[in-house]
Amino acid sequence: MTTKPDLIIFDFDGTLADSVSFFRALLPELSRKFHFRLPSFEEQEAMRGHAPRAVMQSLGIPGWKLPLIAVHARKRAKAADAFPLFDGTLDLLGALIERGIPVAVVSSNAEAVVRRALGPEISARISAWSCGAGMFGKAKHFRDVMRRMKASPARTLAVGDEIRDIDAAREVGIRCVAVSWGFAPIEALRAAEPDHAFEDGASLKAFLAG
Repeated sequence: MTTKPDLIIFDFDGTLADSVSFFRALLPELSRKFHFRLPSFEEQEAMRGHAPRAVMQSLGIPGWKLPLIAVHARKRAKAADAFPLFDGTLDLLGALIERGIPVAVVSSNAEAVVRRALGPEISARISAWSCGAGMFGKAKHFRDVMRRMKASPARTLAVGDEIRDIDAAREVGIRCVAVSWGFAPIEALRAAEPDHAFEDGASLKAFLAG
């Protein structure tokens, strides 16, 4: 980027850390406990390109169950081993911080889980945290960290791997950067019209920190 932004907000699951396999493995437990239909592996793959509300409708998950499911999933994530980071994650975050760009993390996961994965050195240099976001609650968390950091929406970027990340960024008027190595495939992400989309970490780093 030629102009240094006021703030870059990162999603965690599927963007910084490879947690997809954990949540796939957790899905049968969630299905039994919260009584929704368990999709086949093939269905799960197809659903990666669908909007969250369409997935909920297909599986028979009413909106009121989402907070209960999220609380249980966060509890299980806290008890799990640290999620592995994608190659280059710490290098990217370190490069941005060294350039003087404030970095925030907004995640549906718990802050303790994110800190454990990132490690104490990088975690201590993250400028703002807003974790525990609901399925459709990221816009509120974006506003919260921008307010705390006194960041202009016009000079703020959000980086995520899901269509809902793009939708939340649009809702608060910030630019969105989509990455293809997480949950949603690149075709679905591009169809949602993010400002930028990347298929590898080197290209993302060159754009954000170069």
